[in-house]
Amino acid sequence: MPTPAVVVDADVLGRNINAMARSVQERGLVLRPHAKTHKIIEIAHHQIAAGAIGLTVATVGEAEVFAAAGVADIFIAYPLWVDERAAGRLLTLADHAHMTVGVDSAEGALRLARSLGASASRVDVRIEVDSGHHRSGVPPYEVPEVAAAASAAGLPVVGIFTFPGHSYGPGAAEAAVADEDRALSVAVSALEDAGFRDLEVSGGSTPSARLSSGSIITELRPGVYVFGDAQQWELGHCRPEDIALTVEGTVVSHRRGAPEQPGRFIVDAGSKVLGSDRAPWATGYGRLLDHPEARIVALSEHHATVEWPSGALPPLGARLRVVPNHVCLAVNLVDEVHVVRDGVLRERWTVAARGRNS
Repeated sequence: MPTPAVVVDADVLGRNINAMARSVQERGLVLRPHAKTHKIIEIAHHQIAAGAIGLTVATVGEAEVFAAAGVADIFIAYPLWVDERAAGRLLTLADHAHMTVGVDSAEGALRLARSLGASASRVDVRIEVDSGHHRSGVPPYEVPEVAAAASAAGLPVVGIFTFPGHSYGPGAAEAAVADEDRALSVAVSALEDAGFRDLEVSGGSTPSARLSSGSIITELRPGVYVFGDAQQWELGHCRPEDIALTVEGTVVSHRRGAPEQPGRFIVDAGSKVLGSDRAPWATGYGRLLDHPEARIVALSEHHATVEWPSGALPPLGARLRVVPNHVCLAVNLVDEVHVVRDGVLRERWTVAARGRNS
């Protein structure tokens, strides 16, 4: 196949899906994986077959793709600001799947209810809680105010959710789980005092999912775990043998320095296939799966500059497996992925929800 090509090892993918499903089930929790990572119908079906209760998505468009593919329970984990057109799409979705959406303000809840009109009761809502990532979500003690506004407007309030995104950092996962538990505990207690019972309590991220005890949380929503990526590898949350998605690239240019300096070469997998994310703590823009000592030190649109610590450079024309820093971005940059089983290319999967950003 021509390079650069996004390749999924279906054997590793299957192991990752099954391992997370077992881990969550053993703790008495339910799994609702975030499909924005893969956007692929075949992977969603595998996750459901392994025991996931449904899927998490980020947009109405993503929900439409997976509902059309037969997924019967979908949560849009985002504080939607809904107009009449989006409300119509949500109600059409509700004809085919159990739909839940996020809100994080009384204003957002009222707008959702008004847009849905007499059908407001057909779409469940969860209130988003800020548990330390400080992105969207309300402080835990403000949750009852939002829940009361949503309920008074006719929306069924079924629970709360959070994203402990501050777990994405060296040594940060354990503290993020503690923050998550603390914030959700306060929110649940405040909601129960306000008369809301039998709440769904949803959280988790790939770095934190295996650390959540289930004392407060009832549902986990990791996404990256299906593939792994260079960030998770560097953080120690996956091993090289757990990485299911790589970008196959070809060495197209050599750049030799002085004898005492590391060598460099160019692979034809730039930011237009790898994405350009680089966390402040990351040691590069990606890694080479079979050469863990190497680093991608610069990215252009079609060039990845690889620093090679020692020894002869890979020959021109050599093919290498590149691990993107942030796999969600890499998947969203291609129309299809090449699927390998037992080391042999078997099929191609369409990235069906690619570009469904609204």
